[in-house]
Amino acid sequence: MGGQIVDRRALPAGYRIEPLVSNHDRAAFCCGNPELDAYIRQQAGQDQKRKLAAVFILIADSGAVAGFHTLSAHSILAVNLPAEMAKKLPRYLIPVTLLGRMAVSQALQGLGLGELLLMDALERAWMASRHAASWAVVVNTKAGAREFYLKHGFVPFPDQPGRLGLQMKTIELMSQA
Repeated sequence: MGGQIVDRRALPAGYRIEPLVSNHDRAAFCCGNPELDAYIRQQAGQDQKRKLAAVFILIADSGAVAGFHTLSAHSILAVNLPAEMAKKLPRYLIPVTLLGRMAVSQALQGLGLGELLLMDALERAWMASRHAASWAVVVNTKAGAREFYLKHGFVPFPDQPGRLGLQMKTIELMSQA
């Protein structure tokens, strides 16, 4: 893929991923999770404006929001990592990228758009890590989402089974495939 995790040509015709802007119509978005629906409709714009999260929208040419993901700077303690990941790391805060929220419209679930959003998030995190240190992408999974991330190589944290991580060195290898 020429150094990219996401081949933009792999997006279905009529869709694109772009940063959230105020004219995106998010009012009708429904993924089936009331917390995520409320977030994209009411909070995402404020979080982006305040630099608390970078919000990326999967949008149809019709203007309908088909999905989204958020990325933020974060840090974790090395002692909370799986032992094999924590080897040779200092015992202080480790910079990571948080994949805070991700959702696909209920009407479009099962079409592989979640995987496209994840690959876009990983590519953006990896590209950013070349300029601002980030050791991994971390996600705190919602009910039913854990298996999705495990399938894509994320590793669970020992004391927090809902928290998973994927090291940047792994993401870099994915980008070279």
